[in-house]
Amino acid sequence: MEETAIKEAMFYEKLKENMVHCYLCSHHCRISEGKRGICSVRENIDGTLYSLVYGKLIASALDPIEKKPLFHFLPSSSAYSIATVGCNFSCLNCQNYDISQMPKPKRSIYGDEVAPEEVVKIAKHYKCKSIAYTYTEPTIFFEYAYDTAKLAKKEDIKNVFVSNGYITEEALRVIAPFLDANNIDLKSFSDEFYRKICGARLEPILNAIRLHKELGIWIEITTLVIPSLNDSEENFRKIAEFIKSLDENIPWHVSRFYPAYKLHDQPPTPVETLDKAKKIGAEVGLKYIYQGNVPGDGENTFCPNCGRLLIERYGYEVTQNSVKDSKCPYCNTKIGGVW
Repeated sequence: MEETAIKEAMFYEKLKENMVHCYLCSHHCRISEGKRGICSVRENIDGTLYSLVYGKLIASALDPIEKKPLFHFLPSSSAYSIATVGCNFSCLNCQNYDISQMPKPKRSIYGDEVAPEEVVKIAKHYKCKSIAYTYTEPTIFFEYAYDTAKLAKKEDIKNVFVSNGYITEEALRVIAPFLDANNIDLKSFSDEFYRKICGARLEPILNAIRLHKELGIWIEITTLVIPSLNDSEENFRKIAEFIKSLDENIPWHVSRFYPAYKLHDQPPTPVETLDKAKKIGAEVGLKYIYQGNVPGDGENTFCPNCGRLLIERYGYEVTQNSVKDSKCPYCNTKIGGVW
């Protein structure tokens, strides 16, 4: 094993013959001595499970919160975004596959040593209102994110995940007091899609989304629409109905796919397909539906009652924000979000 920062993992139990059972995510890996879980960043060393990526940043940047995308969470604010290598999914369309899949073929763990205290110090220095655990799947660097989030909370800096939603109930309940928002991918309402495209299952994600809502964490949902794979009207309707069953105020981002990784031969998503998804979401009763990766009116927030423009966006920039005290200034309707 190459030299790296390691820390004993949370959320595992020791089994017979030096095996361990990891229950951080819904894969519930049973890992033999000397082996790693599906994420490839949690290793069984002599019968003890360790995180190999604690404090090892592979990527960091100052981002607008709109890039996450979180449109109803502290608009126009900056987030200090961080990531380690690794992921518990193997999505064929991953845009960050160079870091998310890095540990899998060669067992490589790279990154700069940056302690949680330093992450918070940087965020505070640049007056970021939040730290975003993003780019790869934050669940797989849980211990690092958890320690950082606790310190950030003390400095009145909020914490947001950008996640695939495969976290277990046990892990989510532990970090919930420090987690303020999460943009969760709901890639499809088809279990077959998840198995073939992502190497995962649908039901654990639906359960995690429900639990986020129950725990009071602000959530927004993103669906990357891939032609011929998850772009049917039936799929759009099922996703919209699921979101509506939780709260019609949850924003739904339907985003345009561009060829990437192992789906580089797929065509980009037609804008008309995103229009169809937005129309279906509105028919179901969702109040806030956004079109991602397509600059234009599809990024703007309108009052669901009077229809007036409230937040105008271009790319990741907010050019106008009329929301006052969480309400529409024209008709006093409450606008869902963290303002």
